[in-house]
Amino acid sequence: MTSKVLARKYRPQIFSDLLGQETLVQTITNAIQQNRLAQAYLLTGIRGVGKTTSARIIAKGLNCIGEDGKGGMTPNPCGKCRHCIDISNDADMDVIEIDAASNTGVDNVREIIEGAKYNPVAARYKIYIIDEVHMLSKAAFNALLKTLEEPPERVKFIFATTEIRKVPVTIVSRCQRFDLRRIDEEPLAKYLQKIATAEKMELPDDAARLLAKAGEGSVRDALSLLDQTLTHLSGKPNLESVRQMLGIANKSSLFQLYNAIVSANTKEAFELVESQYNSGAEPVSIVQDLLGLTYDLTCLKAVPDKKLSESLTVTEEKTLKTLAEGLSVGTLTSLWQMLTQGIEEVKRADFPLLSLEMLIVRLAYLSEIASSPVQLLNELKSAQPVLPQQKAPLKEEASTPEKSIPFNSLTDLAKLAREKGERMLAFHIERMIHLIEIADKKITCSFAPNAPKTLSGELTKFLQNLTGDLWVLDLQKSGGAPTLYEAKEKKEQQVLNNLKQQPDIASILVEFPGAIIEKVKPVVSTPEETEEKDSEEST
Repeated sequence: MTSKVLARKYRPQIFSDLLGQETLVQTITNAIQQNRLAQAYLLTGIRGVGKTTSARIIAKGLNCIGEDGKGGMTPNPCGKCRHCIDISNDADMDVIEIDAASNTGVDNVREIIEGAKYNPVAARYKIYIIDEVHMLSKAAFNALLKTLEEPPERVKFIFATTEIRKVPVTIVSRCQRFDLRRIDEEPLAKYLQKIATAEKMELPDDAARLLAKAGEGSVRDALSLLDQTLTHLSGKPNLESVRQMLGIANKSSLFQLYNAIVSANTKEAFELVESQYNSGAEPVSIVQDLLGLTYDLTCLKAVPDKKLSESLTVTEEKTLKTLAEGLSVGTLTSLWQMLTQGIEEVKRADFPLLSLEMLIVRLAYLSEIASSPVQLLNELKSAQPVLPQQKAPLKEEASTPEKSIPFNSLTDLAKLAREKGERMLAFHIERMIHLIEIADKKITCSFAPNAPKTLSGELTKFLQNLTGDLWVLDLQKSGGAPTLYEAKEKKEQQVLNNLKQQPDIASILVEFPGAIIEKVKPVVSTPEETEEKDSEEST
């Protein structure tokens, strides 16, 4: 005799056995007790969370007659009357299950409509359970609309789907909808341990949590993995044996790999990947683990109080926090983006391991250059415009600024304008003024050709309001230092050119033809950089 898989053997038969769907259970219970039943129910959620199982339990509750054959509708079906038994065994003539994936056409729906005209053979209600209802054709949905709106009195429809967005809103609006949620890791792990105990096997807490995590909120998927565990790991499974069975790298090795990547130690990273691969870890699983670790590290940086996974040991938690201290949120988000793109490459690759190694090269180079542009860009903040050598040295700063002048440079003046709410004036100061000299309540400069005609008046008025003194604006027809914006762009271009000449960057550009470096940005924004960005956006 062939044994049943765990997902079928331990399939919930009553609502109290259903895991993690309290909203559905409570609503249906109230509806049955108050005799306020909907004509159709729509159950949506990921695979394996109990959509079809819930539909069957609802069908039992509506048709149960009790052990003595005299009972009425109940939220707690007896499981022993002929209707409960027949529904459990897929043998009830009045509960019809249809797979919409293989019955998609309008003709299939017309058969349902015709059958719905007749009363149930023996049960209280004729119930149609249509699985993967989103697979029905547009014509089939249209044919079903009228029957859904005004169904026969003793007919109920229960739809199940994993793709709610593909179900027409006209159908959804005629149903009572339930969104079945993913099962949280902790209750799912306890449920797996309960099933393992029933199968006379001890499943340690950490191994159960690993199986629950791998199930990704799906009870059926988690039970399938438990089935695999019981089959392949006869005896007493432990965390390491389950990890190897699933092809998942252990946490210690994962931390070492991540540290090697962010330290740009490609040689060590390759060795660790090879070791994990030889131990049974799949390349895609390794990338998924790196993504998960990146998420945990980002949460530690952005939300320090966020509770960490209970599956982490004290040592692992300490290692995680140490890793987080050496990384910025900007670097982590860049790593996340590259890993998200990279996992698709690894999935599609003919040689996943080679694809993974190339991804690690890119990640390592990203980590290696992450601080270099920041150091170069920091020079921008202290850079001052430089005039051609043939002209006399020009001063941006007053040699002996008076006490009533709250600025020493054009940069300071633009900053003050922005702080005073004069964002447009600050923008013009940075982009339209070629400074020659600031001295004795006098600014000698020339304006850019596209400077607004009102700039002179606006600037002198602002200076008077700022200092309480009258200022002279000595406008020259030409000459002066580059504008602050021009100086900034020139310096950025120098940084970009220097970056392209670095051997590591040059090799990446050669390795990926057509790749370009569009802009160099610091990983962590400073207040000054935010102000510069605001100035650019004000255009």
